[in-house]
Amino acid sequence: MKKFGLLLLVCLSLIGLFACTSKKRADKKLNAVATNSIIADITKNIAGDKINLHSIVPVGRDPHEYEPLAEDVKKTSQADVIFYNGINLENGGQAWFTKLVKNAGKKADKDYFAVSDGIKTIYLEGAKEKGKEDPHAWLNLENGIIYAKNIMKRLSEKDPKNKRYYQKNFQVYSAKLEKLHQTAKEKISRIPAEKKMIVTSEGCFKYFSQAYDIPSAYIWEINTEEEGTPNQIKNLVEKLRKKQVPALFVESSVDERPMKTVSKDTGLPIAAKIFTDSIAKKGQAGDSYYAMMKWNIDKITAGLSQ
Repeated sequence: MKKFGLLLLVCLSLIGLFACTSKKRADKKLNAVATNSIIADITKNIAGDKINLHSIVPVGRDPHEYEPLAEDVKKTSQADVIFYNGINLENGGQAWFTKLVKNAGKKADKDYFAVSDGIKTIYLEGAKEKGKEDPHAWLNLENGIIYAKNIMKRLSEKDPKNKRYYQKNFQVYSAKLEKLHQTAKEKISRIPAEKKMIVTSEGCFKYFSQAYDIPSAYIWEINTEEEGTPNQIKNLVEKLRKKQVPALFVESSVDERPMKTVSKDTGLPIAAKIFTDSIAKKGQAGDSYYAMMKWNIDKITAGLSQ
């Protein structure tokens, strides 16, 4: 009888332990990784506190070429879902992301997903082939909405118990982005035609230009090529001398010295620093995808309207 009582006690303990373990598994948050601060911020807006999120490329750093740290390797190996931009950003140039996921044993469209899936790709000048895509699709807010939708879809697949939560957050967030998109179109349309041109260091505003009907010019085309050579600067200066553009802009994630040379040679002021490859540090202006896009729209329209 004592043996039976002991056996019953052991069984009940095992059942209790199994129930606790099952509950822990059910309550376990998804481990998610985003390759840069922009994708991480969009993911936060969809996922809220339902996931553990790690962002690889630090705020203010160029995501084109990056050397992952030990912590990045560890988080990627442990991740349930990984979001990357694609279209020749982290998987272009040195292809640091391709190496990272391969070493972590992760598989495409099972473990890691391109948030740019479904956007209409723009290519670098004079090229239309794989490896020559312009990756800066997020600078069109309509594409930002596509990013958010792709993230919502993948989170819902990986974590179906929170599917309605992700969907609701997406609806609220996409409406906010759509409103800013319409504001951008209205504000930029009011810039006088002869002043309407965004001049930056990197030629990253093609998607923005197409979305908001404003031409762009630059010193170099993409950050994986030579940056700020004398010949590049000379070509831009000659182009600007034939225009009536009132101001220049420099990106927050690049060396500003080449643009300062353009400013000196043309007599045009640098109106503002704007955001391209990264959001700002927390607590500073532009510290979210929405905030960086609003900042860009405000600074560009103000700078070109003077």
